[in-house]
Amino acid sequence: MAIPLRKLNEIEKLRIAGKAVAKTLSYLSENVKSGMTLLDVDKMGEEYLLSLGAKPSFKGLYGFPNAICTSLNEVIIHGIPTNQVLKDGDILGIDIGSEVDGWYGDAAITIPIGKISKEDEELIACSKDALYYAISIIKDGMRFKELSHALEKFITKRGFVPLIRFCGHGIGREPHCDPEIPNYLEGNNAKQGPKIKNGMVFCLEPMICQKDEEPAIDKEDKWSVRSRDGLRGSHYEHQVAVVNGKAEILTSI
Repeated sequence: MAIPLRKLNEIEKLRIAGKAVAKTLSYLSENVKSGMTLLDVDKMGEEYLLSLGAKPSFKGLYGFPNAICTSLNEVIIHGIPTNQVLKDGDILGIDIGSEVDGWYGDAAITIPIGKISKEDEELIACSKDALYYAISIIKDGMRFKELSHALEKFITKRGFVPLIRFCGHGIGREPHCDPEIPNYLEGNNAKQGPKIKNGMVFCLEPMICQKDEEPAIDKEDKWSVRSRDGLRGSHYEHQVAVVNGKAEILTSI
């Protein structure tokens, strides 16, 4: 596994791509509302991203048909925008990738549509809080498996489980590269595998299930990922760079 170490000027280029994602997510979180369709959200997000001078990197990536992943309610990740109409009580995951001058950005949020249940508030809070907790403990010399184990313990302590077989990832000149960063410990030993080093840039993205961590990929669209039990899930993601021994968020305004 060859994980690139980025120079500071390269990290700044990644920050430009990341900020475009952050601004678009903020714009959508303020403007998406009940009565809109998922395709409306996709169009609004793509146009705003383009207005910032960034390209939507998901469009056409591995055959994905749209600019934005819109994951509604039971869909945890990789939801394809459709004519489905948003209504009060829904929760919507929005995942956006950008490309600016050959450098990539990537982040995601889950937002409430109108008033949502206390259970859904706790579900969303788990993915968001797990993400910020993980970012806060990153340090030069820590093993990626230690980070995955810490994420798993945080999530399960909240009473939820991480989606398995999907993970965070490296990012740079490509939208996805080494390392793969699960939200759970693979194997029994967290004290093995590659270490986090200054200059590394990667995305952390807690994907939260309520009970069953097994994924089920939609048989029709071949993209939408749900928990096998069909219960609602949530997803948050930030892109970070390790600078001076700790993580800096690149996908923030």
